[in-house]
Amino acid sequence: MSVVDEFQALMEARGTEPYGEKVTIAEHSLLTALAAQEANESETLVAACLLHDVGHWLDEPDDEYGIHSHGDLGGDWVAERFGPEVSEPVRLHVEAKRYLCSVDPGYVDHLSDASIYTLGKQGGPMSTAEAAEFVGKPHYLSAITLRRLEDDYGKLTGVEAPPLGRFAQLLLRLTTS
Repeated sequence: MSVVDEFQALMEARGTEPYGEKVTIAEHSLLTALAAQEANESETLVAACLLHDVGHWLDEPDDEYGIHSHGDLGGDWVAERFGPEVSEPVRLHVEAKRYLCSVDPGYVDHLSDASIYTLGKQGGPMSTAEAAEFVGKPHYLSAITLRRLEDDYGKLTGVEAPPLGRFAQLLLRLTTS
């Protein structure tokens, strides 16, 4: 089974479940990848944007907002199929939210109610020491870009999400398995 088939099966099985936003997780993932593609981001970042919330589909949700540790869970799943340029922004995108909340006071104002709720479940804004550790990680800048794209474009209503097929060849090119 190809990575596209695996992802599509997960998307079809769990992608339409609510998670506190006005779009489904599948729509959110597709819209975030589309935003990255339209911003001329790298193929690896487009793939990371598409796959960033796969962790929500890999286990039972913690509550109505999904799996709070979905970054780590999804990062592991992605790392089994792609290189670190794709897996690490996925793994770090929750930390990127925490980081941005600690260094950009206005960032919190742009978060949805669901994202503010999960921020509390994910440890809240980073401490100064946590922020310093985060910026020392490879791929942290890609995780921040992913985070901003998902917050700014991945939750838009009234926008048609592209089909997964738009990204199929890109995923197949990047897969390591």
